Formats: sequence, C-alpha cells, structure tokens
Amino acid sequence: MPEQTTSTIRIAAPPSQIMAVIGDVAAYPEWTPGVKSVEVLSTVDAPGSVADGRVREARFVINQAGISDEHVYVYEWVGDDEVSWTLREGGSMVKALDGNYSCRDAGDGTTEVSYSLSVDITIPMIGMMRRRAEKMITDTALKGLKRRVEG
Repeated sequence: MPEQTTSTIRIAAPPSQIMAVIGDVAAYPEWTPGVKSVEVLSTVDAPGSVADGRVREARFVINQAGISDEHVYVYEWVGDDEVSWTLREGGSMVKALDGNYSCRDAGDGTTEVSYSLSVDITIPMIGMMRRRAEKMITDTALKGLKRRVEG
C-alpha cells in the first residue's frame, strides 16, 4: 500500500457529534462531493458499546472527475475517537484503499479532526500526482464534514 496523505481541520463540536456525522454514511451523498449513493450492508452488533449500530460494511457508488466506480468498505470504530476503513471489494479503478478519521478534543469546545487516506489505483500514476489527488480528496471531505457538523 502506498504512503498515506493526511489533512487536518478544527471543528467547533465535540468528538461524539463529529463521529455521529461520520457514522451516518447513508447521508454522505448529501455532503460529500463525488459520493452518489451509499448502501449500508451491515452494522456493528455490540450492545452497550459506542460502536453498536454503526456501519460495519457499506457499498459506495462514486462519481468523481468523470470516473464512476463502486466499492465496498469495512469499518473499524474506536469509540468516538477514531474510525478506519479498508476496501473489501473494489471496482474497476481502485485496487486498494485505506482511510481513517481521528478526533482529538482540543479542550476549548473544538475538535481537531485528521483524515488519512491511501489509494492504489489500477492505472499507472506518478506518486506525486496520486498524493495530490489524495490531498484534494481529504481536504474536500474535511471541509464538507465541517460544514455538515457546524451547519
């Protein structure tokens, strides 16, 4: 897997509120550019745990930069502090994809949210261009998340 690209933003909300928005993957098409639809395939079944009821697997239909693809991701939750996902089933363009959101309470009513992403695609691409695309994706996602949480 290639190196990860990471972006960070500060959001005026507690980690639990931010993770609630991140956990509502079915709503991603409303605030995440390029995500056309999401189908939740399974949820975490851990009664009494913070992750109970959160998505475990989801199918995404993506359309960005004129490229359409379908992916299935598997999610791992760490309370309201972190969520990571891995591509379980890729479409025609993506071979591997790992991502992660992590939240750190700044103690002043805001939360520092980091988004890390590593993508390996089927077509040859210079590493610098791939990282630039990852950076654009992470920055756009964080700005959309901030608008969604604070709006």
